[in-house]
Amino acid sequence: MSATPRFRFAPSPTGYLHVGNARAALFNWLEARRIGGEFLLRIEDTDRERSSSDLTENILESMRWLGLDWDGDIVHQAEHLDAHVDGARSLLAAGQAYWCDCTPEDVDGRRTDKSASGYDGHCRDRDIAEGPTTALRFRAPDEGTISFDDLIRGDVTFDVATIEDFVLLRSSGLPVFLLSNAMDDASMGITHVVRGEDHVNGTPKYLLLRDALDLGRPDVFAHLPMLVNESRKKLSKRRDSVAVGDFRERGYLPQAMRNYLALLGWGPKDDVEIRPIAEIIERFRLEDVNPAPAFFDEKKLEHFNAEYVRALSTDEFIDAVTPFLDQPAATLEPIRQMAPALQQRVRLLPDAEPMVDFLHLDQPVRDDASWEKVMVKNVDTARQMLAAALEAFGEVDWDHEALHACLLAVGEANGLKLGKAQAPIRVAVTGRTVGPPLFESLEVLGRDATLGRMRAALDALP
Repeated sequence: MSATPRFRFAPSPTGYLHVGNARAALFNWLEARRIGGEFLLRIEDTDRERSSSDLTENILESMRWLGLDWDGDIVHQAEHLDAHVDGARSLLAAGQAYWCDCTPEDVDGRRTDKSASGYDGHCRDRDIAEGPTTALRFRAPDEGTISFDDLIRGDVTFDVATIEDFVLLRSSGLPVFLLSNAMDDASMGITHVVRGEDHVNGTPKYLLLRDALDLGRPDVFAHLPMLVNESRKKLSKRRDSVAVGDFRERGYLPQAMRNYLALLGWGPKDDVEIRPIAEIIERFRLEDVNPAPAFFDEKKLEHFNAEYVRALSTDEFIDAVTPFLDQPAATLEPIRQMAPALQQRVRLLPDAEPMVDFLHLDQPVRDDASWEKVMVKNVDTARQMLAAALEAFGEVDWDHEALHACLLAVGEANGLKLGKAQAPIRVAVTGRTVGPPLFESLEVLGRDATLGRMRAALDALP
């Protein structure tokens, strides 16, 4: 084993990076960074039909987006298949594996008891030769137990009589995932195997292989809790939003996503949930992970994102939000002026576009519900306020404080509080009843454009 603690994340490029896999990668990364270990990346691309370079790049890009940097070169499992085949054949030579032409039904029939009637006389004792329809199976022990200490779940023990003679080489001659996984962990010197709880039942086979091949055992196992949805069902890519890339496209910040994933099964003892990644690394402990299923709550993730958006500097906010804007480059400076106000209202980055589209359009996009509510059902008030504000705004100093004071006075003169007085102005200028602060919006838009839109709205009233 390596003197340096070594962790690994080993995704299969047969799909996009799932939030569950991202959480596993993050927990490996956090513990490695905390204790001064290495975080290694291995692409398990032995499934040639389903693996693709595009999916590999998607996984790598999602990890870069989350800030999960890895140490050393990426290992591609497919490059070591010959070594895996040699390992399997060494077990055959040692009498610990045999060629088998049984059907899956035959194997299932004797899975729970290797001494059951009908087991003797099958492939173990028939000396079957290698052929196009045979698979190489591991000769699992008939009795005894196999145990391992799990950092999260404690002592885990299996009766080996329940472990079937599992396949090592398929009839195609290719090694199975379990063999490649066990051998690559050994060759990479992995000391800490941290992965999802769905691998718990495969760990006895992993250990049997490591023992049979004289590869030693990892120092630490830790099987992370499953992620569930609001119905407390396991997250499913067919039913739930689970791809990390989708959350990126929907306007989540990587630091918010990373912070939230860190809390799925673990939490700091001081109960402060939103904090810099350096502090999370400092406080994180694998042994503090709760084995109970963790609820992936998108509403809470969105809350985290809103907090992180508010914490951005103006330059950071503009950089983050620009890909989600339809604005021409010329209007970014007005948006920059409004950034602090926008950051208080944006939860997901695409939220900003409908709040600022009025800055670059000749006329605002009219929200029909807003127009009906403010301009039609209260047409007399709308006409009264637009006419009065047009006259008052003509001479006022054009800054948000002066505009606020001016409209406040106009509203009082017409018997209206500011909330009612400003509604027709907002709909006329922005097209909507909700958005960024009105007076800062008017200041940025400018006097001529503001008055022009107010006149157009006044003319359009029923």
